[in-house]
Amino acid sequence: MTKRALITGITGQDGSHLAEHLLGLGYEIHGTVRPVAAESAAATGRIAHLINDISLHSASIESYPSIYRLIGQYQFDECYHLAARSFVAESFLDGFSTMSVNINGTHYILAALCELQPHCRFYFAGSSEMFGNALESPQNENTPFRPRSPYGISKVAGFHLTRNFRETHGMFCSSGILFNHEGPRRGREFVTRKISIAVARIKLGLATELRLGNVESRRDWGHAADYVEGMYAMLQQPEPDDYVIATGETHSVKEFCEMAFACVGLDYRDYLVIDEKLYRPSESYVLTGDSSKARSVLNWRPKHTFQALVSEMVESDLEIIGRTLK
Repeated sequence: MTKRALITGITGQDGSHLAEHLLGLGYEIHGTVRPVAAESAAATGRIAHLINDISLHSASIESYPSIYRLIGQYQFDECYHLAARSFVAESFLDGFSTMSVNINGTHYILAALCELQPHCRFYFAGSSEMFGNALESPQNENTPFRPRSPYGISKVAGFHLTRNFRETHGMFCSSGILFNHEGPRRGREFVTRKISIAVARIKLGLATELRLGNVESRRDWGHAADYVEGMYAMLQQPEPDDYVIATGETHSVKEFCEMAFACVGLDYRDYLVIDEKLYRPSESYVLTGDSSKARSVLNWRPKHTFQALVSEMVESDLEIIGRTLK
């Protein structure tokens, strides 16, 4: 029997990769699209190649009636809740919206599933930003949360909501604490994509500099295509649980820049400009994930190296920008 999955945030980086992965496994895929973006080609660009193979529904995670109506129309085997206000820097500027959308949205979906489809397996997209100023490194499933941003705080709340529905209502609810994961489909506002786009523009003679904030900041960066396989694996287990998904390696923003410029034969020092206005109000300390549990229980492993990730992003933006020039 064909399994049916609901993906909130299907038009995002992770949603598009997850939809591809599940389609390859024979799933029937349904995804939510914000009403204002339902007819926008730009908003659905990441899944344009999948449009004929999936079902999209105009629904907002900010509206309980909207979510309740959708979940009441179809019987889902699995629900992957990926939709969120996910740009950390923006959460400092508008913490109210970040907290409202991320916390209430998670609560709405869990509540609707609990009432209408309590046997549907639920995945919550947690984040390494939940650890924030961590007391230990690397961080694992037992590391205390000390978030340093409104976004991180909202994800901690969603994590505890998910655990509460699991423990109180007996639902199959699992959380993935995913460390930074990137790729060519990453949003332009994120630092890794900002770097790959700038490198491509500089190489093509369209720009002369790259302005960044704290380039000493270090992150555990993996590839989004690898990480969605971990999401899927969590919902195939006999019992629900929480898992850290990470490479276990950290690299600085400066290292990312150096490697990205090297991909096109340039020296990053000739183009990088440090702009203190781009520093975050509060920076998380070194975040490195210990994914031993996921590797042991889920048999999950990252397939892409850091160098392969950076190269793929630069090559993709060179192709995209080069194509627009032609």
